[in-house]
Amino acid sequence: MPPTALVVDDSMLVRHTVCRFLEARGYEVESSTNGAEALQMVGCVHPDIIITDMIMPRMTGPELITALKSNPTTASIPIVIVAGRGSAADARNESRANYVIYKDIDVVAQLEKALAAIFTHAR
Repeated sequence: MPPTALVVDDSMLVRHTVCRFLEARGYEVESSTNGAEALQMVGCVHPDIIITDMIMPRMTGPELITALKSNPTTASIPIVIVAGRGSAADARNESRANYVIYKDIDVVAQLEKALAAIFTHAR
């Protein structure tokens, strides 16, 4: 069974880029435009990794991470933050995430590094 990823970002371009990247690497990918929707999806999808934006409508990335980390069934899911330049300070301080990447730098190269770092440590 292929690994599953949940991509949470209100930017269609970022969602598309990240989803295609993961699909090309064998992931089954689900996506959401905000944290509230993602939180509902987690119960059905059971992702192996969550990639989330920080600033979104309805529920922000930090709020989503808080909800995930406070639930024993989702607390151990690796989280990658995809932050814009404006939220970089918040992302740097988000110690509950496994990895932080930035939208304004080569996202694909950063995702490669993030997956390698997260899943190398998991083994």
